[in-house]
Amino acid sequence: MLTLKQMRYFDALATTLHFGRAAELAHVSQPALSAQIGELERHLGLKLVERGRGATILTRDGERLLPRIRAILAEVGLLEANTAGRGVMEGLMRLGIIPTVAPYLVPSLVPRLRGRHRGIEIELKESITANLVDDLKIGRLDAIVAAMPLDDDGLVVEALFEDRFLIAGSEDADCILVSPMAQEEVDATRLLLLEEGHCLRDQALAVCSAADGRRLVNYGATSMATLLQMVGHGMGLTLVPEIALAAEAGRHSMRFVRFATPEPLRTVCLAWRRGSARKADFEQLGQTITECARAIIEEGCARLNDRAGGSPAIST
Repeated sequence: MLTLKQMRYFDALATTLHFGRAAELAHVSQPALSAQIGELERHLGLKLVERGRGATILTRDGERLLPRIRAILAEVGLLEANTAGRGVMEGLMRLGIIPTVAPYLVPSLVPRLRGRHRGIEIELKESITANLVDDLKIGRLDAIVAAMPLDDDGLVVEALFEDRFLIAGSEDADCILVSPMAQEEVDATRLLLLEEGHCLRDQALAVCSAADGRRLVNYGATSMATLLQMVGHGMGLTLVPEIALAAEAGRHSMRFVRFATPEPLRTVCLAWRRGSARKADFEQLGQTITECARAIIEEGCARLNDRAGGSPAIST
């Protein structure tokens, strides 16, 4: 008999293309997962995966059936979410957050949610926007926090807060950072960026579009922390969102300089599937995220202002 368990295990295997990692994702032993995949293949009369010592490969039949299986799992997830008797902000909430927001928001957000909503269970995933949108649409996530725009008719998108950008450089850098700095004054040849796929990379390129094609530093960092380590060692400049200031300004000896008006910024949003019955949950979640983010940004700006009073290396 075809079961949801088998489909979920196959989904995990198709995601990881590795039996061991799929078993970890599904929270079962590898033999149990392998046995269920075998049962699924026998029931369907099809070979879905090629097993080898290296990475697992989906067969043509496996690739053909995967979208249908994921659509079924998404519908089951929606049905479970619509179950009567659940109050607002109760039960499992699977939330995805982009990497340039998650490290700064989560330490404040999760305790606040658990303190206000005793019945909530939070499951978090940090990834780039494209991956989060894919997981949201197939039902692996209930909502995501990302930067606008998110152009998808199947999603409801609610703007939460504005996050202004600053330019960061090391204290002993040989370039001059004047506050406030015009966008066209940024030396794009020294600009360090996140790797491809991060929305902050595209935003940084847009801010420095006046560089007229000057060659960028050929390096793509995986995280904001990595970028700031490099900047702190005089390897270049980077854009920093305000939400990162409270955590990062105290760890690095750098100059943080504001842009001239109108300051470049991003709008951080919450998105969920248009057909979801948890609108009340997401509206409450959005309000809490906004409260946390504003408090974090205010703390970061205050910390910068305090440091600016005693150190000429910090410009606000």
